[in-house]
Amino acid sequence: MEKGKIIAIDGFSSTGKSTIAKAIARELNFLHVDTGAMYRAVTLYGIQENIISENDKENALQIVNHLDEIQITFRYNESENQNEIYLNGQNVENEIRSISVTNLVSYVAKIPEIRSFLVEQQRQLAWNHNIVMDGRDIGSVVFPQADLKLFITADAQVRAQRRFNEMEDKSKTTLEEVKANLIERDELDSGRENSPLVKCDDAIEIDNSNVSQEELMGKIMRIVQSKI
Repeated sequence: MEKGKIIAIDGFSSTGKSTIAKAIARELNFLHVDTGAMYRAVTLYGIQENIISENDKENALQIVNHLDEIQITFRYNESENQNEIYLNGQNVENEIRSISVTNLVSYVAKIPEIRSFLVEQQRQLAWNHNIVMDGRDIGSVVFPQADLKLFITADAQVRAQRRFNEMEDKSKTTLEEVKANLIERDELDSGRENSPLVKCDDAIEIDNSNVSQEELMGKIMRIVQSKI
């Protein structure tokens, strides 16, 4: 087996990482892997099995005892033109975007054993595939030798509005609550001891606050074509 080309995309929540990664993958015919979805799937498992809840966030450590019961796979959905995530054989692409998962995922993602469990799976995907992978530690931990590293940023208010717009049931929260959750997640992701979110020295920073999708992708694809 041979390792393919790797584009690593990191950044804070709701900066548009996954949208950008999907667009690059489609343009280059690469495999797209949303690692944030993998952590969300593990979090969803913890919720479904009554291991963690809003009132018992720190109990997330108990999920470590159930990792051999968790199977995460990606399957391509032709009608949606994207990979979708499956948890133990069930499509959970929509369920993992719920506010309950969003509020708990950073507590799950900071656990070293869970990160090791998923990082190994992420690295396996690079064999025999050209991939675009987005997350929070792709360039720093998962693929420090990636062919190209991008770090996506955006204003907190812009990010909060995007996340709020994506939510199917807006009656369960407010825009300000979404913003507060994003800021809390920023602090947790950047401050955790294991694999914190950082901008690598060799990553190219892209601000996705107030720019059209066409302009953004034009800029990014020029960078990609010069590096890949």
